[in-house]
Amino acid sequence: MGLMFDAFWRAAMYCVHPRVIALSLLPLFLMAGGAAVIGYFFWQPALDMVSGWLATLPIVDGLWTRLEEWGWGGVKEWMSPILVIVAFTPLVVVVALLSVALLATPTLLSLVAQRRFPSLERKCGGSFVWSAAWSLGSTLLALVAMLVSMPLWLIPPLVLILPPLIWGWLTYRVMAFDALSEHASREERVELFKRHQMSLLMMGVVTGFLGAAPAIVWASGVLFVTAFFIMVPLAIWIYTLVFVFSSLWFIHFSLAALERLRNEQPAPSEAIAVLAQEGPVAVGLPSSSSPPLPLDEGPKP
Repeated sequence: MGLMFDAFWRAAMYCVHPRVIALSLLPLFLMAGGAAVIGYFFWQPALDMVSGWLATLPIVDGLWTRLEEWGWGGVKEWMSPILVIVAFTPLVVVVALLSVALLATPTLLSLVAQRRFPSLERKCGGSFVWSAAWSLGSTLLALVAMLVSMPLWLIPPLVLILPPLIWGWLTYRVMAFDALSEHASREERVELFKRHQMSLLMMGVVTGFLGAAPAIVWASGVLFVTAFFIMVPLAIWIYTLVFVFSSLWFIHFSLAALERLRNEQPAPSEAIAVLAQEGPVAVGLPSSSSPPLPLDEGPKP
């Protein structure tokens, strides 16, 4: 826990670094362009599809009537946009996570390694291709888990538990692997994943809850149409900044855990030096002070 909290405040301090801020804006430009294209071609058809789907549900008619009696008749106008936003939010989260993992994490890793772990040996246990395959595979598994668990979201407690757990699992799988891919060997990475699995999952879940905050800003851009082109890009940037912070958190934690793991066992050169100081007895050889071994004089009569 101490290692996790130490990495937390270090990651928060790094977020105000000019290079980190610039890196958080790079995925924003790519995502904003993609969101503009998707919104231009698919926003209105998506609204029409959701509105038509709501009109076919008998229970919704009674809900509209009850809301109008309570003075909330305007809810009907923005219910479709909110549902479309909720449906697109997982896609935005996944794109933000992958953008940070592929574009920003390598630079963040070099920044932290140069400033805090300059003497940590780089064993290059994971290549770029293997890292991309690991991220895409983990993302597909998370999306499948999201789709399978969606019916359970109708149960009030589970809707607050399942999505953060799934995003937390995805975040720790992607971020921890990228943080260790350059410095740790495959054996060290597997050992660290086993040893710190609960801490890594907890860090991912916290990041998942932090990622829910931009959804409020995103929805505000829908409710206040005049601020749409300000609030939605702001929400996308907050998503990206959350994952940049998450990447820094995992980098600080993973490299510190790797350094601690290597300090637990002496390096081969250190072990040889210890054996040399203890003398030849340590390796099973006779010392110079030992009595000479008897010579074989042959068979006695």
